[in-house]
Amino acid sequence: MTQKRRHPKSRTGSRRSQWKAAANTLVTCPQCKSRIVPHRVCPSCGFYDGREVVAIKTKQSKKKEA
Repeated sequence: MTQKRRHPKSRTGSRRSQWKAAANTLVTCPQCKSRIVPHRVCPSCGFYDGREVVAIKTKQSKKKEA
């Protein structure tokens, strides 16, 4: 369908006023105190819900292995 009547700029602006980007929600990891997305494994320490889920290799452990 084609447009029947022209809509004013204020009407268009009122409709678009709610269309905006929201900031990501971040929480503090209880283990390493880094900022992470909630309900995800911490990429810094590999902990989730108080237990280690993913083993994270650090720079120091890479040097020891080599």
